[in-house]
Amino acid sequence: MSTLAALPHGPVRRVVYLGTPELAVAPLRALVAAGVEVALVITRPDARRGRGSGTSPSPVKAAALDAGLPVTHDVAEAVTVDADLGVVVAFGQLIRRPVLEVLPMVNLHLSLLPRWRGAAPIERALLAGDSRTGVCLMQLEEGLDTGPVLGSVEVPITPTTTASDLRHELADVGSALLVEQVSRGLSDPRPQRGEATYAAKIDPAELIIDWSRPLEHVDRLVRVGGASTAFRGRRLHIRLARPGAPHERVGVPPGLLEGERVATGTGWLHLVEVQPEAKRPMSAADWLRGARPVPGERVG
Repeated sequence: MSTLAALPHGPVRRVVYLGTPELAVAPLRALVAAGVEVALVITRPDARRGRGSGTSPSPVKAAALDAGLPVTHDVAEAVTVDADLGVVVAFGQLIRRPVLEVLPMVNLHLSLLPRWRGAAPIERALLAGDSRTGVCLMQLEEGLDTGPVLGSVEVPITPTTTASDLRHELADVGSALLVEQVSRGLSDPRPQRGEATYAAKIDPAELIIDWSRPLEHVDRLVRVGGASTAFRGRRLHIRLARPGAPHERVGVPPGLLEGERVATGTGWLHLVEVQPEAKRPMSAADWLRGARPVPGERVG
């Protein structure tokens, strides 16, 4: 039976980098700044990223081209450039055994494994009300985020932390962890310990607010990003909000608009910034001045 390629001992000099979204740009730049040779960047193919029929490169591809690095969309090319190591950060595609048998790989994963393996660890940590998360550098296996861990950094989740906040912070601390590990030599990996949970990709339907749910849940949904409701038959995105006082009495139907606040199942959510359908983001106060809700009008 064939085995996976062994991790290199000693400092890593030459890598292949596999990543796609914006949060994978900082680790790539950190490797370059640390003097690690990036022999090849592999990213997902160009795609539509907005209105119109044209396509545009992934953030990682744009950053790589800007740095003069060679880029491909073919994972099989990872084994053709005589690299010491493959580095995977939010690539969005499983790496198959034929590649892993030739080129050892590590994965920078944005959770404290084995909690939140999978595609949406930041969002799931927020929705679950976790008080902490972090980043792990793990040896890549064929399974989904199952490999042993080489190093990790813990990050707190406060009551006001957003998914955007976490992406920036974890990208920064993850970049430092990655550079430290490849510069000094990869430490002995340790098996993951604890109960595994899985971070399924967020379904757009999950981001539609049910105002009858507890205030804590609605607040977390807004902090994940992309939360929306309906007002007069059109979509209204809730971009920024803050929860009212704990256990504040509601006593009105969920979704009721009262000034800049909306009733949830257990308290009031105070709207700060919204985006009506087909319009620009605006303060809740500006939106209300234009919408002029009548007494008793509800969202949702």
